[in-house]
Amino acid sequence: MAYEEKRAWIMLVVAVVAYVGYLVAVLGRAGDAPLAEVPYAAGLLWSIGASIVAGIVLGIVAGIASPRGRRTDERDREIVRFGENIGQSFVVIGGVAALLMAIFEVGYFWIANVVYLCFVLSAVLGSIAKVVAYRWGFQRW
Repeated sequence: MAYEEKRAWIMLVVAVVAYVGYLVAVLGRAGDAPLAEVPYAAGLLWSIGASIVAGIVLGIVAGIASPRGRRTDERDREIVRFGENIGQSFVVIGGVAALLMAIFEVGYFWIANVVYLCFVLSAVLGSIAKVVAYRWGFQRW
């Protein structure tokens, strides 16, 4: 397995685990209170920080464990570019959604959570695209 494919798997797993952990923490605090009144900022920041640290540490471990090292060829670069281009669509969607929500004066809780969800979906979709491209190939344009 190529180093970049390992990184895609790491990003996929880390993003999902961090977001599920954040959801469990926020929903666990909600109880009978409205969801928008739940304190979310600390959990959101911890979730993002933990996922960044986990991604870095697991990337280093994957690099050390790779027999080939971090050498990449043209195919690896094209697959990474392909996955990043696909994943970035959700960053744009999140930005537009946050802009519209701010215009309509939606609460901060919802804006922050939509942006975070779109970041997670960007990482997940981009990682899935990379894994699929490594496993089954992809169409070069």
